[in-house]
Amino acid sequence: MIRRLALVAVTAALPAFAQDATPDHGISTFPGGVLKYQPGFTNLDYVNPDAPKGGEISVWAFGSFDSMNPYTPKGRAAGLSSAAYESLLSGTSDEIGSAYCLICTSMDYPADRSEVTFTLREDVTFSSGVPLTAEDIVFSYETFRDKGLPSFRAVLSTQVETAEVIDPQTVRFVFKDGVPTRDLPATVGGLPIFSKADFDARGIDFEDSTLEPLVGSGAYILDNMDIGRSITYRRRDDYWGEDHPLNVGRNNFDRIRIEYYADYDAAFQGFKGGNYTFRNEASSKTWATGYDFPAVQNGTVIKAELPDGTISTSQSFIFNLRRETFQDPRVREAIGLMYNFEWSNETLFYGIYDRITSFWENTDLRAEGPPSEEELAILTPLVEKGLLDAAILTEDAVLPPVSGTRQLDRGNLRRASALLEEAGWIVGADGIRRKDGKTLSVEFLNDSQTFDRVINPFVDNLLRLGVDARMTRVDNAQMTQRERSYDFDVITHQMPMSYVPGSNLRQYFGSEGVDDVFNLMGLQDPGIDALISVVEAAADQEALETAISALDRGLRAQKFWIPQWFKPVHTVAYYDYLRYPEPLPPFALGNLDFWWADQDAYDRLKAAGAF
Repeated sequence: MIRRLALVAVTAALPAFAQDATPDHGISTFPGGVLKYQPGFTNLDYVNPDAPKGGEISVWAFGSFDSMNPYTPKGRAAGLSSAAYESLLSGTSDEIGSAYCLICTSMDYPADRSEVTFTLREDVTFSSGVPLTAEDIVFSYETFRDKGLPSFRAVLSTQVETAEVIDPQTVRFVFKDGVPTRDLPATVGGLPIFSKADFDARGIDFEDSTLEPLVGSGAYILDNMDIGRSITYRRRDDYWGEDHPLNVGRNNFDRIRIEYYADYDAAFQGFKGGNYTFRNEASSKTWATGYDFPAVQNGTVIKAELPDGTISTSQSFIFNLRRETFQDPRVREAIGLMYNFEWSNETLFYGIYDRITSFWENTDLRAEGPPSEEELAILTPLVEKGLLDAAILTEDAVLPPVSGTRQLDRGNLRRASALLEEAGWIVGADGIRRKDGKTLSVEFLNDSQTFDRVINPFVDNLLRLGVDARMTRVDNAQMTQRERSYDFDVITHQMPMSYVPGSNLRQYFGSEGVDDVFNLMGLQDPGIDALISVVEAAADQEALETAISALDRGLRAQKFWIPQWFKPVHTVAYYDYLRYPEPLPPFALGNLDFWWADQDAYDRLKAAGAF
C-alpha cells in the first residue's frame, strides 16, 4: 500500500533553514546562475501574448493506442496523454538549466540544496474542480516512488529522504546524505501531480493500464476518443493558469486532435486530403518528392524548413545486450560496419541528413578527438579501477564507420570479417558463420513500412558477411509487446538527452534501469554508472560540459548502437491558417504549445473545400 503522510501542525514542522536559504521564483542548475526571467515578468519572450484563443490543430500518430496512462509499461498510451498533468516547476524553450514556479509561488532551499520547500499557489484546481494541495504533491511523489516505472523507483528511492506536508500550501523534500543535490530540487519539482481524491474515489492502481484518464490540473482534458483511431483533447474553460506569466500566449487551441494511421503512406494521403492539418515530415523521400500536390502549389499548404537547435534524439539501431551473441563488442562492431549511411543518404534520403555521431549531437557537448586534460582527470581514475578500458585515454572518440558510394563497402566488409573471425565466428561451406555449432543470426524487428527500404540493404550486406540476417515486420501492438518483454535482437530506438542531464541518464544508461522501457538495450556497466555520477555531481557549467563529454565518450565506446541520422531543421507542412511567433525559440518547435489558429483564414480554406 502507498504510504500517505497526514497533515501536521505548522508550528511543529516548519523547516529549519540555514541562514543562507534562498527564497526564489525559480532555480538555475548551478548556484549563482542567473534566471533569464525575473520576478514580475509578464510573458515568455518567444510567445505572442496577443495570440487569439480558439480553433483546432490536428496531427497524426503511428499505430494505435489502448491506454490513457502514460506512466505504466502496460499497454500503449495515447499521444499527449501526459498533457493533463502539471508540475510544481516548468522550464522554458529559450534557456538551458532553468525552472520556474508554476504550481508554486516560491521555493526555498539552502546553498547546498540538501532540501527544498515549495509554497503553493492557492488558486490551482484539478479539472475535477478539487483544489490542488501539498497532500497531492506528496501523494504523487510516493506514487512514482512506489509504483512508477522501475527507473523512477530506483532513482527516487536513492535520492529523497522524506517528503512532508507542512500545511495545505507548503511541502518540503529533504534529500539523502551523500547524493549529488544539484538537480534534486528541480527533479522533485518536475514530477507530474495527480489528484489523491481521484485515486481514492476510483480505487486506482497506478500500475494498471486504463482508458479512463487520471485527473490533472493542466490546460487540456480528454474530449473524445475513437479507440486506436483518433483522440481529441479540449482546452478547459476553467483552467486556473490561463493568466500565469508562464502560460500567456500558450495553450491557444480550443482542441488538439490526433489521427492514427497504420502506415506512413496512408498518413501522408490523409494529410493531402485535409484529414489533419500539421505534419512534421520524417520521410526524406516524401519531403523531396511528395509535396507537389495542388494544395501546396496553390498555397493552401505551406511547406517550410524551420530552425531546430535541439539535441538530436540519438535515433539508432540498438542491440539487445541481454542476448549472449551481442555481448561481444567485436560482433556489434562488425554488424555496425555493414550499415552504409553514406550510400543510404545519397540513394534513399536525397542527401538531406547528417550522420549522428554522438548522444549529444547538434551541440558542443559531444566528445571529439582524444580526451582533453580535464576529461582525463575524470577517466583515468576509472581506468585505474578497471571500470573503463585503457584505450579510452588515448584513442579518439568512437565515430561510426564511413562507407563508400556503393551499397556494399568492401573495405568495411573485410574489417567486419576479421572481427568476426577473431571472435570465433567462422564461415561454413554454406556461407553462414557459426561458433560452437550456433549460427550467427540477427533479426531486425520493424513495425514501419518506410523503414523497409532502410533495413533491407543492411540485411543484404550482412548476408554477404555470412550473417543469417533478416527483417521481421510486426504490427504496432506486437512491437510494443516484444519491446517490453525484451524479445528482440535489433530495433530502432531513441535516447533523447538534455543540456543539463540528471536522473534521466540512469533511466537510459544506468544499471538501475536495465529492466526499464528506456534502457531497451539492457546496458549494465559500472564504468558508465560511475561517469553518470560524475555528471550528476558537476558543480558548475564547465565541469558539467567536461563530464558530459567524458560520458559521451564512454557510451560511444560501448558500441551498443548503430547511429542513424538527423537534420538540424524541422521539415514541416501545415495548412495556411496556422500561425507561429517569429523567431521561434531555439529549443522547441512548439506547434501544439504556442502556435495559434487564424480563424478567418481557416474559414476561407474550409469554404474552399480544403478540409
